[in-house]
Amino acid sequence: MSRTIKRGTPPRRPAPRRKQPVRKVSRMDRLVAAAPVSEATLRRIATWTITGGVVALGLVIATVLGVPGMVGTALGEGAGRAGFRVTGVEIVGQHHMDSNTIRAVALEQPSLAMPLVDLVAIRDRLLAYGWVEDAAVSRRLPDTLLITIKERTAAAIWQDNGQLTLIDATGALLDPVDRNAMPDLPLIIGPGADRQEAGYQKLLAAAPALRPRITAATWVGNRRWDLTFDSGETLKLPEMGAGDALVTFAEKDGSHPLLGRGWLSFDMRDPTKLVARKPGADVARTLPTDETSTAPGPTRAELQAGADT
Repeated sequence: MSRTIKRGTPPRRPAPRRKQPVRKVSRMDRLVAAAPVSEATLRRIATWTITGGVVALGLVIATVLGVPGMVGTALGEGAGRAGFRVTGVEIVGQHHMDSNTIRAVALEQPSLAMPLVDLVAIRDRLLAYGWVEDAAVSRRLPDTLLITIKERTAAAIWQDNGQLTLIDATGALLDPVDRNAMPDLPLIIGPGADRQEAGYQKLLAAAPALRPRITAATWVGNRRWDLTFDSGETLKLPEMGAGDALVTFAEKDGSHPLLGRGWLSFDMRDPTKLVARKPGADVARTLPTDETSTAPGPTRAELQAGADT
């Protein structure tokens, strides 16, 4: 049986494959691939940066050229719609002042679009609060205000007309004080005593050995101090030379203890002498330099009328 061979075109050989060019990976691509965040996140960051730069440049140009405020506001609001809008407040350095108050001050703005937030106004309002000695306010793009607070340090409690208030070493008023939870701080008493706090601290520094024993100080007649000790005695200091008088008293107490020896008060309003009074006595006694708590009773010549003004 014969086979019929059909003649036709020979079978087509497959075309050889073209070599694909090797794609070079740029250094930027490698950096993007090695970044700890996704490419989408990097794109958003780039968009925020570019948008923020454009908006900032637009506001600068508008200011330099005197473009009406309406245009600047429109640019700022446009940035807000693009994502540059305050949604959070980060606070650093706050310990005593209420954080909710700080946030309320920061967010009290005609517009929360980031370019339109008035940082200077926020700082000025914060400085009106007693605890705030200084403040810094800055933008953290795209949506956060960073507020750094430097607080004052409480130095004493001021009592006036029955009200207790914390003050710092300059006399700045900080906070009301609860009588049932008074901090362990010196107590100063009387009208205007808060404005004398710096001078009072200087007075205490003159006799550091006595400082831990002084529990209260009363500003008398807007001119001088009466000091109260933990053993109950009161020391009346002169208007002039109070520091020297306190040093003299400290020296006397150091050589022959006076505090805690049954005396009621000591009067040094005349800096040249120390007059002491016993409880219930109608007269006061002038103490010589070598006076001790066990010395014999005073003679009539040593007695002095105890006028107390």
